[in-house]
Amino acid sequence: MGLYPEIEPYDHGMLDVGDGNRVYWETCGNPHGKPALVLHGGPGSGASPTLRRYFDPAAYRIVLLDQRGAGRSTPHAADPATDMGVNTTAHLMADLERLRTHLGIERWLVWGASWGSVLGLRYAQTHPGVVTELVLTAVATGSDPEVALLTRGLGKIFPEAFARFLAELPADERDGNPAAAYSRLLESPDPEVRERAARAWTDWETATIPAPPGSVARFEDPEFRKGFARTVTHYWGHDHFLGEGNDEGVVLRDAHLLKGIPGTLVQGSLDFGNLLGTVWRLHHAWPDSELVIVDEAGHDAGAAGNDVLVAATDRYARPHG
Repeated sequence: MGLYPEIEPYDHGMLDVGDGNRVYWETCGNPHGKPALVLHGGPGSGASPTLRRYFDPAAYRIVLLDQRGAGRSTPHAADPATDMGVNTTAHLMADLERLRTHLGIERWLVWGASWGSVLGLRYAQTHPGVVTELVLTAVATGSDPEVALLTRGLGKIFPEAFARFLAELPADERDGNPAAAYSRLLESPDPEVRERAARAWTDWETATIPAPPGSVARFEDPEFRKGFARTVTHYWGHDHFLGEGNDEGVVLRDAHLLKGIPGTLVQGSLDFGNLLGTVWRLHHAWPDSELVIVDEAGHDAGAAGNDVLVAATDRYARPHG
């Protein structure tokens, strides 16, 4: 099956969302098709052209955006003057609603990858009337145990990389929350401190989360690297700005709020997030979801995962979907 052919946007713009932020958006495919919102990962990655290709361009009005501080949105998180205090999950969800209204869309399918799945799930839980379906891959829920696993827990699996990761932190912060400690370094007034911290953070991600070559290559861009690391650690170091939950986190706690929204979850069997069974628990707490595990795939579900994702959007494009 594979992805659909490459396409270009038929419209795009910069939406003023307040707080001095302007968010880049684009629409592709059929202007009269079923609306679909695409949420990129990171947080801080920005939307790539590949994300347009998970949808039949004849059937969908595909909406992509670069979330606050990422990609073509301004101001960029790589700029130390950018105020990260107005970059939270609540701000991002408000931006989605502002964009939906701006585009004259009543309801839309929401597609998300990695952090995009966290944002998509919480958006659907708090705005269920505007979400028709969810299609999520590299599924995460933004819980404290997930962050602890991906920072400190994987140190037992990648001890050499973990030693280098901790070595960049002040000695008195190496036993605490690495994401929060790195977030503080990335807010340093010293550009050299910020650069070393950004490099160390992205080196750790590269070591622990196998990804397509293009994903790793982007870390060689200093501006991307600094903006990405600053945004990820800002969110991970502040509980993803989701508020107080239980041991499993807010999204899993509120999974019952997804009742009535059909969803497809696509997960690589070798994605380290599976060590916590998060996606399995989400699926079983959300009866309207289907879970597809892709054998021998990691955080990126690969070609086989792409086939499942495209099949899902094709199915949801039908009137009875």
